[in-house]
Amino acid sequence: MSGFSAGYARCSTDMQDLTVQRETLLSLGVPEDRIYLDRGLTGTNRKRPGLDQALASVRTGDTLVVPKLDRLARSVPDARDIGDSLVARGVRLSLGGTIYDPADPMGKMFFNILATFAEFEVDLLRLRTREGMAVARAKGKLKGKQPKLTSRQQAHLVKEHATGEHTIADLAEIFSVSRATVYRVLERAREAS
Repeated sequence: MSGFSAGYARCSTDMQDLTVQRETLLSLGVPEDRIYLDRGLTGTNRKRPGLDQALASVRTGDTLVVPKLDRLARSVPDARDIGDSLVARGVRLSLGGTIYDPADPMGKMFFNILATFAEFEVDLLRLRTREGMAVARAKGKLKGKQPKLTSRQQAHLVKEHATGEHTIADLAEIFSVSRATVYRVLERAREAS
């Protein structure tokens, strides 16, 4: 590949491994020190520091290499936006070793199809997650986050607050919870009365 290359890889959770993507980028000729990573960030999140660094590192004549388009973007508008900005700057985009050429009608169509599939995968994942949560909720297995304090502790906190002897910060320290939790308990007590 002519011009300097920068590579970008991303995984959605901290538990996932970037080894395969990193090895793919190395095999495509990207130097180790020019590989930028985002871990624990979804492709729909446009605030990705690794991507921002990768985009900032490439200049006219360079090539940005990504293993697959869905690592770069998970929506058609975002993929087009990134692709168009690279083209405007004279930077080539390599998708798994294939250079995306927006001047080529077939290349442009292929890019748009890949972006559409990436977006479709995200939509399917969201739908399956919502369906799974609805089934779990119906079976009583999804109850939400458990309160930090028992109902007895909450009553005690409200009683202590009513004396006026303790600040919110004091109550948070006494009950080993955050101030936000103290405010929530007091708000619920007010609504219940």
